[in-house]
Amino acid sequence: MDIKSIPFFFILLIVCACSTPKDITYFQQLQEASQAQLDSMYIKYSAKICPDDLLGIAVSGQNLAGVAPFNLPAVSFMTPSSVTAGARRDAQPITPSSLQPYLVDEDGYIQFPVIGRVKIGGLTKVEAIKLLEGKISEHVKEPIVTIQNLNFKVSVLGEVNQPGPFFLTNERISILDALSLAGDLTIYGKRTNVLLIRDNNGKKEFHYFDLTSTDVFKSPYFYLQQNDVVYVEPNDARKKNTTYNQTSQYNVSVVSTILSAVSILVALLISLNK
Repeated sequence: MDIKSIPFFFILLIVCACSTPKDITYFQQLQEASQAQLDSMYIKYSAKICPDDLLGIAVSGQNLAGVAPFNLPAVSFMTPSSVTAGARRDAQPITPSSLQPYLVDEDGYIQFPVIGRVKIGGLTKVEAIKLLEGKISEHVKEPIVTIQNLNFKVSVLGEVNQPGPFFLTNERISILDALSLAGDLTIYGKRTNVLLIRDNNGKKEFHYFDLTSTDVFKSPYFYLQQNDVVYVEPNDARKKNTTYNQTSQYNVSVVSTILSAVSILVALLISLNK
């Protein structure tokens, strides 16, 4: 190397070392997006009721005595340890006595007082409310039905600060909301390849998000569904660091064993010479 080019080499090395990695910043080029591109990011989404959903349903109306037969006796329901939209992590009752739990069976049905088995699986909450109100109105004038999902859950795994399952009282949760509940990605999380695993009627679906791209806002998977799993893959630096640490620990263990053996042999030789 020419001696005159050494200063230039060091300047280039410093600039490269100080540059920000391109795969760290979220939603790049968002400021340069046109209004038409921003409008294309609009997604209309409503969660659908699935088998094994536990729904809190209450019926009210002007005629309280008339709607009473459609409400089960008051019970208390405990949720597992979780985090809700209100950042609650310990187990607490979230169901008031006015909301009764109904478990959706594998065929999408619930057993409802007076009207019997009703299929609401595959419907949105609004559609299920209209269906129940229509059936109950055959017995009571102008009923009001309230439905709340009591066990809506998503799980976040991998390179995040607080991995785990999250139980929510609000079913409208995006991939960004889920990662926020998990404390965001660590610096070692691979932001260009976040995996979503979804169980759709027994069939597994897989989708990858690139959080550095604005395309994440246009994805049909942007809003999560019941029991979705989000996995954040470790980046290359984390993988190499893990391999290096394991190798280093092994080498230290081997060296320590050899040194211990050598020290024992030396002690034996000294004692024999004496």
